[in-house]
Amino acid sequence: QVPFVESGGGLVQPEGSLRLSCVASLSGFNTYVMAWYRQVPGNPRRKVALIGPSGYATYDESVRGRFTISRDDHQNTVYLQMSSLKSEDTGVYYCNIDPTLRSWGQGTQVTVSS
Repeated sequence: QVPFVESGGGLVQPEGSLRLSCVASLSGFNTYVMAWYRQVPGNPRRKVALIGPSGYATYDESVRGRFTISRDDHQNTVYLQMSSLKSEDTGVYYCNIDPTLRSWGQGTQVTVSS
C-alpha cells in the first residue's frame, strides 16, 4: 500500500498560489513529524517544510514567508499552501515523515511558468 497520496499540483503563473494535500496511510499519524519535499530532475529530494505533532513548523529559506504547512490529524492529511510562486518552485512535491520512510507516493507536479 502506498503510504502517501499527494494531490493539488498543476500549472500556475508566477505570483500565483496552489494548495497541495497529502493523505497518509499511517497508524498514529498524529505522532509523526510530517514534511513536504521537492524534487527537480537530476537532483535529490529537498525538504521544504516540516510540521511536528504539536504544530510547530519550520521552512527552507527558499520558501519561508511564502509557503505554509499545516495538518489535520483527524483526516491524516498534511497541506502545503504555496503563495507568491516562483519559477524555481517548479518540481514534483512529495510528502513523507521526517526522517523519511523508504516508500514514497507518486508526488504531485507543480509547474510555475508564464
